[in-house]
Amino acid sequence: MTAVTNQTISQPLDRVDGPAKVTGRARYSAEIPLPGTVHAVLVGAVVPSGRTNTIQTGEAEQVPGVLAVLTHANLPKIAAQPRLFPSLFGHAAVGETFFPMQDDVVHYAGQPVAMVVADTLERAQHAAGLVHVSYHTAPSTTTLEQGRDRAYEPGRIFGGLLPGRMERGDPDSGLAKAPVHIDRTYRFAANHHNPIEPSSTTAVWEDDRLTLYDSTQGITATRLTVAELMGLPSSNVRVLTHYVGGGFGAKAMIWPHVALTAIAARYVGRPVKLALTREQMFSSCGHREEQEQHAVLGAGNEGRVTTLRHHKLSATSPFDDWAEPSLNVAAQAYSYPNYQGSYRLVRTNTMTPTFTRGPGEASGMFALESAMDELAYELGLDPIELRLRNHADADPLTGNPWSSKGLRECYQRGAERFGWRERNPAARSQRDGHWLIGSGTATAGYPVPAFPGLQPQRARARLYADGSAVLQAGTQEFGTGVATAMTQVAADGLGVPLDRVRFDYGDTELPNTAPAVGSAGSGMVSSAVHSAATSLRDQLVAQAVAQAVADSESPLHAADPSTVVVGDGRMMLRDRPETGETYSELLQRNGVEDAEALGSWQPTGMDTGYALTTFGAQFAEVAVDSDLGLVRVRRMVGAFAPGRVLNPKTARSQLMGGMLWGMSQALPEGTQMDSRMGRWANASLGEYLVPVNADAPEVDVEFVEVREDVANPLGVKGVGEIGQIGAAAAIANAVFHATGHRVRELPIRIEHLLRSA
Repeated sequence: MTAVTNQTISQPLDRVDGPAKVTGRARYSAEIPLPGTVHAVLVGAVVPSGRTNTIQTGEAEQVPGVLAVLTHANLPKIAAQPRLFPSLFGHAAVGETFFPMQDDVVHYAGQPVAMVVADTLERAQHAAGLVHVSYHTAPSTTTLEQGRDRAYEPGRIFGGLLPGRMERGDPDSGLAKAPVHIDRTYRFAANHHNPIEPSSTTAVWEDDRLTLYDSTQGITATRLTVAELMGLPSSNVRVLTHYVGGGFGAKAMIWPHVALTAIAARYVGRPVKLALTREQMFSSCGHREEQEQHAVLGAGNEGRVTTLRHHKLSATSPFDDWAEPSLNVAAQAYSYPNYQGSYRLVRTNTMTPTFTRGPGEASGMFALESAMDELAYELGLDPIELRLRNHADADPLTGNPWSSKGLRECYQRGAERFGWRERNPAARSQRDGHWLIGSGTATAGYPVPAFPGLQPQRARARLYADGSAVLQAGTQEFGTGVATAMTQVAADGLGVPLDRVRFDYGDTELPNTAPAVGSAGSGMVSSAVHSAATSLRDQLVAQAVAQAVADSESPLHAADPSTVVVGDGRMMLRDRPETGETYSELLQRNGVEDAEALGSWQPTGMDTGYALTTFGAQFAEVAVDSDLGLVRVRRMVGAFAPGRVLNPKTARSQLMGGMLWGMSQALPEGTQMDSRMGRWANASLGEYLVPVNADAPEVDVEFVEVREDVANPLGVKGVGEIGQIGAAAAIANAVFHATGHRVRELPIRIEHLLRSA
């Protein structure tokens, strides 16, 4: 195989899309100027359950510039019933199996019951306010407490991908024999995504061909989903996504507003733009469900955990068995031989929950890591020592070896950088004036996605006779740095300078790749780009050395390809680098303007014989006001082993963002339900609190290098979610160390701590 001397992978390079974003040249989906565009505004139900009685549209229809007022009475019907992703990757990926405005039934507050289309946004908004809806209301359930007595255990969850119950060993016997027990219940408020850019779609029809400018984490998923709902061949739908202002899971699935925009555009015969308001984002794009987790640990006096019983109760919609997979990594985090995990659901009048920042593990590992901290104090053990004593050398679920791990090293490196050994382990033992000081730690773990039946991931490489190159893949950049990292992968794969490479993305006309969800994006796309780049490189080297081809003028003619290396766009002999030629010279001599190759990679399935999980260790220091119970996070340290890091600068940024998400989950962030009205009570960024710059502590990110040979060709395990996992638990554990008071509810509020201050 031809070797490459370029080494741009793993270099901390600046973002290639940075200048466009900071200068304002970047155009997001709602900013694309299209001639003749009109505007749609949704009208949402104000009751959580019942039926629409009358929808009076006459006053709205009289507003100048109004083109249509659509309700269930006149909205064209969809062609297919939505299916909750039978396989998210490579198939339609709706966020819920309910599609609004097909009948008069109201399932949740905020559900679209009408849509106004007008020539300006202001006129559409004004007319929407003139649509008068009356309702036949029905009793509603909107919180766990209201529906607890009607909870049920589903056969499967997560779109049918995971079982509702898991067990190994003999949990009952294990708990009966264990001399030490930790039996705790942890409660979690609902969370909403709140990316800086609300979801938006612009739909344009040309005969029976549809183009969508959509703010999405998966352009191919958008194409396939809308094609299915509209009854179109997927080849008739094109999706363009130039820039995305964050997603966090809100834009991973395809929600009804996307197809509603397409229906409206066909109805009025004009391009239609629909941009959700901030308030509508709380009832249009899913959320992390309200949940409660009951964790029971059984352990020996020496700290060996023998049993984990982990049960979850959570809220789902009236029509889907959704629960984020909170129990999976917790089931394999430590080497307990006995385990039982189960999910129970309560049907509530909310929309279907969805992937939300570290889906599943952000909540599940909070419960486990809080319980582990409680066990450490019960036994008088250092929390790190307890975790080391229960370290799993192989996957407890399957017995398979880890493809790579590095967790012991994460504990060690993180503890050293944090100064963990210097702390006084006694609770409420450290002060700084009126501040109580505490430190806490937690394990981080997130699965490396395995996708049985996933379509091959593809990319295209093209090299021009002037020495420049273009790599293309149908992915999207929503702030993760994928455009930058893929430029580096392409440069290394081809062996050309970085400044001679351009990465094209954001268009379903380009070769297909999967949505960027579940920390899968960098591994998926880089594998396809690497395949395309190296295929083209090897093709050109083969042309230069070919003995049976008339091009005997090449200095490399008849050379063994394995002796050829490539660097800076030049092919040369490894032992005699003065012997060689550039790609440009080869193409120009043969009168060829460009050369092209299509690369393909089949993603790893589930039966690899290895367990694929990314691990890390989190540390946090907090200060708690002894009079007011106010919590301030002073510093955070995270050590992670994510396999190969394509770009340390963008990866560090993602991990830092994830750790701050964890701080947000721990302290300010939670959506509260007004159960009297059946609506989210704090549906705005004025009342849904997230950290701002003044809240951000010092954040230290450390990479632990591990060799990964199973996940994909470049050994990329991903960093999109792992930064959040364990961060909230480390903070909560630090709050206990500072105050001596254990809080088992997120977010941690001042009132939780006032009585202990």
